[in-house]
Amino acid sequence: MTDCTVFTRIGNRGQDIYAFEIPCETKVAKKDISLSDNYLDTSIDVFLRSKTGRTGGGITNISQKKGILHIDVDAFSFNAPYKLKIGKKTYTAEDFTDVKTDWADKFEACSDGEVLYRLYKPGVDVPRPLILFLHGGGEGGYDNWRQLTGCYGPTALAEHYPDCYVMAPQAKPGTFKMGGKRIIVGDFEGIEQDPDSGWSRTYLAEICDIIRKMIKAGKVDPERVYVTGLSMGGGGTLRCLNVGSDLFAAAAPICPTMTPETFKILCGLTHTKIWISAAYVDHTIYRHKYLVDGILALRDAGNNDAKLTLYSPEELAKYDIGIIEDMTYEARFGWNHTCWVLTYHDEHGIMSWMLNQTKSGK
Repeated sequence: MTDCTVFTRIGNRGQDIYAFEIPCETKVAKKDISLSDNYLDTSIDVFLRSKTGRTGGGITNISQKKGILHIDVDAFSFNAPYKLKIGKKTYTAEDFTDVKTDWADKFEACSDGEVLYRLYKPGVDVPRPLILFLHGGGEGGYDNWRQLTGCYGPTALAEHYPDCYVMAPQAKPGTFKMGGKRIIVGDFEGIEQDPDSGWSRTYLAEICDIIRKMIKAGKVDPERVYVTGLSMGGGGTLRCLNVGSDLFAAAAPICPTMTPETFKILCGLTHTKIWISAAYVDHTIYRHKYLVDGILALRDAGNNDAKLTLYSPEELAKYDIGIIEDMTYEARFGWNHTCWVLTYHDEHGIMSWMLNQTKSGK
């Protein structure tokens, strides 16, 4: 089977399939098409499918033109082990070798030295704002692609702010690690991390230098460079503000990983425009103490542009986060961690606030 295409987009819960195209010369009726196994076998997906119907994944419409059968479906996870049956022929994910992804396909694959990144360009010849997006731990790797499709983030930024550059690097290959042993440093309790893993200072410095080159080339407005990131990338955002302190007009870290280093950096951002957001509680319980303590320290130091939003259960539920009543606390708190969905939908006006800031304040 060749020339089979699947169309995807990055939804609130990751990469979703919404349509198929298959070469087909014979006339096909909607009743001849069925879709099965089109949801993940997880408690969350099973619940959403059975209780709300939001991920039912049924066939919604079909059309045929010039030997191509187009099939629209209710969105479902790209990772689901689906089977699409047309008459007597059955297709699986392996048959759809051509994958088109809304907005992600608009990002150019780039590299500079050791830095791998994807770049969305606004397509104008005048200096434009740039948003630097730093992915979380789940999107690290070697492919220079998963940072676009692994979570709701950079493609949403490009779609919502198409007049801006969106730069989405991938954490340095070969050094990426998750987790670590629990440590106590002074009043701080957290997880020890390899300083060369994830968003290391050296790697972030190289990323900042790429942005400086873009400014020098007249592509990026030096007054309007922003940084945001989630989880590991939220911690990377704090570290980036320290490494590239001359570069950024404002920052929006989301549920940032807190270590002794990132906590110290946060407390020192006395002249930085920063708005941190997180769920009211998530799987890293200690995170919130240090976010609150850090922002209060900045406010006490006179930084009125230091802000913190903790999303309530009701706010998270608007985006189908944490809505299973009898789930364990561990599962609920893990689900709550995806609160970046709210921030990138501009809840509380966080993203609007960030993009209205300039480095000089004028």
